[in-house]
Amino acid sequence: MSTIKIMPLALMVAAVLAGCNNETIYNTTTVVPDKDRPAIELTGNTKFVDPFIGTGFNGHTFPGAVVPEGMIQLSPDTELLGWHSSSGYHYDKDTLFGFSHTHLSGTGMGGLGDISFLPFSEDNQNYIEGNDDYRKAISVKMDKTTEHAEVGYYSVEIADNNIKAELTASERVGFHRYTYPQGADQKLKIDLNSILNSDWGSTSLRNQLTVSDDGYTITGERDAAHFSGWAKNQKIFFHATFDKKIKHVVILANGEVVDGLTAEHVSELLRDDAGKPLKRTKADVTAYVEFEAGDTQVVNAAVAISAVSADGAKANHDAEAHQSFDEARTAAIKKWQRALNFDVKGGTSEQKEIFYTALYHTKIAPQVHQDVTGEFRGMGKGSIRNGDGNYSIAYGQATAEQPNFSVYSLWDTFRALHPLKTITEPERAVQYAKNMVQKWEESGLLPKWEHLGDETGTMIGYPAVAVIADAITKFPDAFTPQEKQQALQAAVESSTYDNHTTLAQEWDLDVLKRVLPEAIKFSQQHGFVPVANENTENIKESVSYGLENAFYDWAIAQIAKAAGNPQLEQQYLERSQAFQRYFDHNPTEYAKHGVTGFMRPLTMDGEFISPFDPYKTAHESGPYAEGNAWQWTWFVPHDINGLQAQMGGQAAFAQNLDATFTAGSEGTETADMSGMIGQVAFGNEPSHHIPYLYNWTAEPWKTQEVVDYILDEMYFAEPAGIIGNEDVGSMSAWYVMSAMGFYQVNAAEPVYTVGRPLFDEVRLPVKDGFFTVKALNNADDNMYIKSVSINGKALDNGLFFNHSEFKAGGELKFVMTGDKSQVMKLPMVE
Repeated sequence: MSTIKIMPLALMVAAVLAGCNNETIYNTTTVVPDKDRPAIELTGNTKFVDPFIGTGFNGHTFPGAVVPEGMIQLSPDTELLGWHSSSGYHYDKDTLFGFSHTHLSGTGMGGLGDISFLPFSEDNQNYIEGNDDYRKAISVKMDKTTEHAEVGYYSVEIADNNIKAELTASERVGFHRYTYPQGADQKLKIDLNSILNSDWGSTSLRNQLTVSDDGYTITGERDAAHFSGWAKNQKIFFHATFDKKIKHVVILANGEVVDGLTAEHVSELLRDDAGKPLKRTKADVTAYVEFEAGDTQVVNAAVAISAVSADGAKANHDAEAHQSFDEARTAAIKKWQRALNFDVKGGTSEQKEIFYTALYHTKIAPQVHQDVTGEFRGMGKGSIRNGDGNYSIAYGQATAEQPNFSVYSLWDTFRALHPLKTITEPERAVQYAKNMVQKWEESGLLPKWEHLGDETGTMIGYPAVAVIADAITKFPDAFTPQEKQQALQAAVESSTYDNHTTLAQEWDLDVLKRVLPEAIKFSQQHGFVPVANENTENIKESVSYGLENAFYDWAIAQIAKAAGNPQLEQQYLERSQAFQRYFDHNPTEYAKHGVTGFMRPLTMDGEFISPFDPYKTAHESGPYAEGNAWQWTWFVPHDINGLQAQMGGQAAFAQNLDATFTAGSEGTETADMSGMIGQVAFGNEPSHHIPYLYNWTAEPWKTQEVVDYILDEMYFAEPAGIIGNEDVGSMSAWYVMSAMGFYQVNAAEPVYTVGRPLFDEVRLPVKDGFFTVKALNNADDNMYIKSVSINGKALDNGLFFNHSEFKAGGELKFVMTGDKSQVMKLPMVE
């Protein structure tokens, strides 16, 4: 049974803190943990969530404490280097470097891991780094048998010293509770240098830390370059309080003990005698804190962060850190219960666990990125990471109607996550679209892969336009005429090379080259993207750029239509037909592959390259992004009928699909090409729409078969339960939508197509109420659709319905069968 004790103020003050006064501390109530203490009860759907799903294989999720859209994502770091350090955690590891307050969920590239805490009881020297080589970073061992995670909570015991660590969170505050063994010293390492994925370019630029005179508070700042160093100047301010007084502290700056209670260290760019850059040193400030023992073995900490200022971090702390650990944990559960308000009937307990965990993963980002006062850090430009130039940061004031968001992994999330939000969180969908236009106003370009106020330029194209078009076409009345015009201007400027010279005056040129690359110039000026420019220099991922640019141009045409600009609408519709340039229709040449053609790279002269191998891959340097010609041939979601015509008609289209799903492997797949079904790489986003393309043929039952296979064989209730990088909710959003029985193939058009519903009934929240999906005669083997209707209307002229059909009290009703002879037939139109 738990006992609650009021902590007395410490009576003795260490010499290092001599002369300070005894101010009232923030968290005066401490719960003494007991290993036999019953857990706080999970309510409703939260009991189905397992945050460990996706932490194994290549899922790259993290199991730590977070609330929906929370700025704080407090989690253990078990990996600092390599691909699996993207989220800081991999289930297979029992190493622990610390608990840090910022993470990315499911990415293929890392960063963050800001403000690392590690409790210990041994001599300080055991935890002092001898160098700045992260390969030799000091860690402890976790007792994996004690590891536990649920919504808003994580705990583990450290095998080296038997300290129990517990974590929970509010939106802007991370709560730590450490229980030390009886009689052990109560110590804490606070490391501002620790960073994730430093071997790919992330680095600490400036660290500053101050221990307050009263001995209960530590504040500071960590500036860093994250995400391969492409997010050039990330700022995190923190304000941490403790419920026990610090009796002794040792602070190191660049490995040297400092006098007093404040330390700062700035990285330095080292050069040779000729002035050539050699390497950048790492900013390094670390504090080793020892607390007064008091009458319990428990230490509580509350850590608030801000991207704006030290005052912002304190304001966030004052607003959210007034609650006890258990109060914060209970509040987090309630927030997740509201966020997971889908009601599911039928299915197995494992399927519900996968479903609700997937839904949980879709609520982690985009995250609200502003202080409680509404102040936020907007987009930054320029470069101080390379030791020269200036860095400008736009700051702003959010409103209740328009919050500020961050972590837009748009190349991944435009396909399913954002369409899902338009159904279940329409207000958020509109706010995201307007927030992206706001970021264009701040920086001059729409975000591509925005990372806490910096642009990384990761992946290809200009995917923000798809999210904006989707929101505007579904909710036209939510945008004023002026907002539609601004969205159109932002889209045009982000899809043309016209402002490149102006932008180059302020932007970091390496990042600008990724956000506004030559591929956009060639799409605009020549109508296609060649594999090399006029100087025979390689244009990376040229086919993928060309195909995606064509889709994004179709999305811009929809924005132009909404804005009442028929001239630009027509111009971008014409640009959207550029996909035709890449398709090589040659049934004779490709007969050995069973297809009529592939999307094939083009030379500067507009000729197909030769030789050509549709299986060939070259990560980040070849003509296809994270894949090969087999997968990318199908990326024409805006004009599937046009793609059919290029392939030789609907029968040829179906034949090519069959061949893609049954093609063998030649062993050339990259790490991103996982979840292979023939040559469909389902573990990566470019293949996510392909299973639904049979709905444009006379054999839609094949979509039902493939979707059933994916739902059953590529998602599991275990750490390795996501078949590829989760990518900030992308893989999970596909599962949530597909398990409900529908998907949006064209992510910028308000039309859905159906697949194979997994559950007997799903009641999902929509504006003003709930919409219900029912599957009658549903069973594991009854994967085929016998009939389907929406709001009482039969879908008998194609398996499609409009977004407007999602209304309170509405219903999508399937009648399922296991007899393929009873499947719903559709007319085949050539």
